[in-house]
Amino acid sequence: MGFWSALEQDPLARHLIVCYSPKPQERSFLDSAQHAEQENVVVSIAALDARQSRRLFGVPLARRGIQPVWLRIENRGSSRCRLHLVSIDPNYYSPREAAAANHYSVGNRLMALGLIGYLVFLPVLLLVPLKIISGLRANRKMDALFCEQAFPLRAIAPGKASEGFVFTSRDVGTKVVHLRLLRVEGPIEFDFNLPVSGIDADYERRELAVPGAPDQTVDCDLPALFQRLEALPRAVTGSSGLKEGDPANLVVVGDFPTLLTAFGARWDESEVITLKTCLKTFKAFAFGGKYRYSPVSPLYLFGRSQDFALQRIRVSINERLHLRLWMTELRYESKPVWVGQVSRDIGVRFTYRAWNLTTHRIDPDVDESRDYVLEDLLEAQRVEKLGYVPGVGQCDRTAPRRNLTGDPYFTDGNRAIAVVSGSRTDASFLEPPAPQTLRKLTG
Repeated sequence: MGFWSALEQDPLARHLIVCYSPKPQERSFLDSAQHAEQENVVVSIAALDARQSRRLFGVPLARRGIQPVWLRIENRGSSRCRLHLVSIDPNYYSPREAAAANHYSVGNRLMALGLIGYLVFLPVLLLVPLKIISGLRANRKMDALFCEQAFPLRAIAPGKASEGFVFTSRDVGTKVVHLRLLRVEGPIEFDFNLPVSGIDADYERRELAVPGAPDQTVDCDLPALFQRLEALPRAVTGSSGLKEGDPANLVVVGDFPTLLTAFGARWDESEVITLKTCLKTFKAFAFGGKYRYSPVSPLYLFGRSQDFALQRIRVSINERLHLRLWMTELRYESKPVWVGQVSRDIGVRFTYRAWNLTTHRIDPDVDESRDYVLEDLLEAQRVEKLGYVPGVGQCDRTAPRRNLTGDPYFTDGNRAIAVVSGSRTDASFLEPPAPQTLRKLTG
């Protein structure tokens, strides 16, 4: 056993040096790995949570905003394929970059002591050479491990397989990964929703199903769908249901996993409201910071609060888009129909209508927020069909309506409709039925 190895094994001596003790044999993440096969290419993938990545790599990658994604690609085809790494995360970290972000820096710690610290801790400073040398040694080991564990970025020959980690930006809740493989015959694309522990998402505490008996669902063709969507409530309400709030200005069609895939790469889930999440929200509000998964306050439709909420945050928690969705009893092409409310927060103001005397100020042009969702889904190529249906009721900017906290809004009166896709596709338009068809339906 070498000198450094002996020090690392001694419980007392370990306090005198920098110890780096990764466990690369740790493979508990494989229990949640997902698998898919397409055109003789088999892909296995898993996203590590904060605990798993710290144990395996020996450093807290999550604190640096880094998340390892394990990937195995087996090529059973007749031609080579190559991973398009940017498709997983345009802001991925190279192995050495991820390691460097976690390097031990003894010099910075010594600088933080200051002159008084040097005088007080002078006897301890005699041990600094051990710290520096062992820190440099630990950093070299870290570099080697990260490079050794990284996914090899090279062509995968027929009958061969490659596996390793891609170092991505951190996500919790659900991590949506789009994976693209390049081949001579044309690219192959995969989409995955990877569960990652770390938040208590709002939808995890409720059953995402139509309240009541399963036979209460209503299958609609296109004319019937337009008729029923037009008849839905025009706005959300408070818990009492007595006063209208923001307009219910969006409809999306698709099962829940498809919605998570369609929105997940660009939108964040929302945590449930607890004392802990309220404190995190207050901290972000007070210091102008980010909290990607901040709870979204409940609004009501069909006598219940939203089934789940998504959000997109900017520089601070005071500037974000909120999207709340409710499942309806309607089905189109055997897919659930969800009605939603989307608005854009553009600041904070005081109000006597909220318990904490503050509320987010919304952009009064709610049509822009609605159309932003459509454009975002189109940009991600997640829309099969889209269109508009009346139902919210028009109001002009000179005579706006107001939401539950008194913010004004104006609208052209339409709801946007998007039939979402779990894979990338081109969109077509939903043409509204002819007036005579609607007259027949309504009798």
